[in-house]
Amino acid sequence: MTVLIAGGGIAGLSLGLTLHQIGIPFLIFEAVPAIRPFGVGINLQPNAVRELFALGLEGELEAIGVRTRDYGFYSKRGLEIWTEPRGIWAGYNWPQFSVHRGRLQMLLHDQLLKRAGADCIVTGQRATVFENLGDGVRLHLEDAKTGDTSTVDGALLIGADGIHSAIRRKMAPDEGEPVWAGAVMWRGTTEAAPFLSGASMVLIGHATQRFVAYPISKPNPATGKAQINWIAELTCDPSQAWRKEDWNRQADASVFLPRFEDWQFDWLNVPAIVQGADRIFEYPMVDRDPIDRWTDDRVTLMGDAAHPTYPVGSNGASQAIVDARLIGARLLDHGIGPAALVAYSAEVLPMTRAVTLANRGSGPDAILQAVEDRCGGQFDSIDEVMRADELAEHAARYKALAGFSIDALNTRPDLIQARPDPGDPGTG
Repeated sequence: MTVLIAGGGIAGLSLGLTLHQIGIPFLIFEAVPAIRPFGVGINLQPNAVRELFALGLEGELEAIGVRTRDYGFYSKRGLEIWTEPRGIWAGYNWPQFSVHRGRLQMLLHDQLLKRAGADCIVTGQRATVFENLGDGVRLHLEDAKTGDTSTVDGALLIGADGIHSAIRRKMAPDEGEPVWAGAVMWRGTTEAAPFLSGASMVLIGHATQRFVAYPISKPNPATGKAQINWIAELTCDPSQAWRKEDWNRQADASVFLPRFEDWQFDWLNVPAIVQGADRIFEYPMVDRDPIDRWTDDRVTLMGDAAHPTYPVGSNGASQAIVDARLIGARLLDHGIGPAALVAYSAEVLPMTRAVTLANRGSGPDAILQAVEDRCGGQFDSIDEVMRADELAEHAARYKALAGFSIDALNTRPDLIQARPDPGDPGTG
C-alpha cells in the first residue's frame, strides 16, 4: 500500500507530510545525495498557506517568512500603476508569505523527518522510468553516484521530479525540452532597507524588461535591513544562441545591469539593489506546453512535473502544495488506487492549463505592457491612461483563473478534515 514519490522538492515533501498526516505509507526518492537549501525567494499564496497551516506549520512559517502586505505594479519610470493588498489585508483568512525557497524546503524536509522518521526519504536515487503492473507500479531507479540500477514496487507513483521529469517523459516521450521564448532572469538577494510598506512586493517595467523585488526576511533590529529578493528580466531574440539549458548558473551583473542603470526611484534604487548582492544566478524563463493527461493508471504528476509555468503569477510553489493536499484528499475519497489519481488530475489539469497559457502573455503582469503601449510608462495620473475599474477587473480575473478568489477560498471546506496533532508520533 506504499505510495512512491519521485522527487524531494517542495511538491514531494508536501505530499509526504500530507500522506503521513492521513496515515498512508509512502517513500520519497530524491536524486541528490543530500537535500540542501537552494534557490532564492518565492511567494506562497493564501491557498497554499491555508494547507501548510493545516499541516501544523503556522509557527514555523511565521519564523522564516514575511507576511506580504501589498503587491504593486509600476512603470519603468517608477510610477505607480496599481497596488492591491495581499493576504489578510485583502480579506483572506490566511496570509500570503514571501520566503526563501531553500528555507521553506528545509522546513518541510526537517518536519517530515521529525514526524515520519529518517527512512521515509531515500537520497541519491534518480527515478528513470516506471511500469504499471495491474495491481501496483514499479519504479526504476539509478544510483546517482555509481549508476547502479534497482527497482521498487508500490501501490501508486507520484511524479514530483520537476520540469525535467523522467516520469513525465515516459508519458510524453516526444515532448522534447522545455519551451524558451527568449526571456532570461537574473536573480539574487541583497541586504537592504525594506521599501514602501516594509512588506511590499513590486513589479516594475513592461513585457520585455522587468524588475521584481520583495523582502523575504524580517528586518534585522540592529541594522533595519532585510533580505530583499530581486529578479531582473530581459527578453532576447529566441533565435539567438543562449545557455538556455544552463540552469542556476552564476552570472555577472554587467550582462544585464546597463539596461537598468536609470531605474533609480525615490522609493527603490534598482542598480544599488543589484550591486549589493553577493551572488547572482541566471535562469532561462521556460515552461512546457500543457499535455492532455498526467495520469497513467497508477501513476500521476504534480508540481512542475505536471504544470511548469512562467513565474509571473506567484503560483508555482503554491500550486505544488495544493496539488499535494488534493492528492491526499482524493485518496481519502477513493482509496489508494487509480480512481483517486483520475479524480485529482480531472480537477487540477484544466485550471493549471489555463494558468500556464495565461502566464505567457495575459497573466497579472500584462497590465504593465498595456500601460507601456499607451504612454511609454510616463504619466501624471494613471487615470489618464487606464480606468480604475479596468485595472481591478484584470486583477480579479487572474485571481479567479488561478484559484485565488477571496470568497471562494474563504468559504471552501477544508480539503482534509482535522485529525490528531500531526506532530504526534502515533499519528499515521
